[in-house]
Amino acid sequence: MTFRATILTLYPDMFPGPLGLAIAGRALREGRWALEAVNIRDFATDRHRSVDDTPAGGGAGMVLRADVVAAALDAQGGDRPVLAMTPRGKPLTQARVRGLAGGDGAVILCGRFEGFDERLFEARAVEEVSIGDYVRAGGAMGALVRLAACVRLRPGVMGAASSGDEESFESGLLEYPHYTRPPEWEGRTIPEVLRSGDHARIAAWRKHQAETDTRLRRPDLWERHIGARVGRPLARGDERD
Repeated sequence: MTFRATILTLYPDMFPGPLGLAIAGRALREGRWALEAVNIRDFATDRHRSVDDTPAGGGAGMVLRADVVAAALDAQGGDRPVLAMTPRGKPLTQARVRGLAGGDGAVILCGRFEGFDERLFEARAVEEVSIGDYVRAGGAMGALVRLAACVRLRPGVMGAASSGDEESFESGLLEYPHYTRPPEWEGRTIPEVLRSGDHARIAAWRKHQAETDTRLRRPDLWERHIGARVGRPLARGDERD
């Protein structure tokens, strides 16, 4: 089953962009996933090909019209999940990425200007998604991030099936620190345990480092991890997908 991604955007030339390089680009050329970028403006009905209008009630900026975006969305057909990249959406998690990567693809709406007319979300089954609490010029970069996260998990994309098993967020923790040659650099040496050949000690050290780094750097993840481990209900907004 090929993972098919359809991007609805005002800037189709931004795709595949970085997704055409490295392992994602190789997988795209090998047909392990497919990408189509569709210009929302093609579904405008006036001679100016208008896709937006001024906010009802006044205010700065422009708002993407529900009728034009819905027409672009309806033309895609099928039953793939529809995702809208918007700062008002639920934060992207590794659990949700895995869920999407296991399916047959997604349709991704890229916002622009002040965002979408809210009636779009009332009239269509659209999942609103955010990639972080910061402001971007549009949804295209968010779409690239989401697809990059999904594509790497597709069968045959990474060199080994287990390559992503110990990445940050896979177990609810940040990943442990890594080292490689040379064994000494600027007076700093690789920790002795990693040179010991004792796999049990190495595994214990990595687990300890992952827990310590998560607790110190991301107390929000640590609290969620501890809560999940003891079976405590997660805080609102932390629900797993």
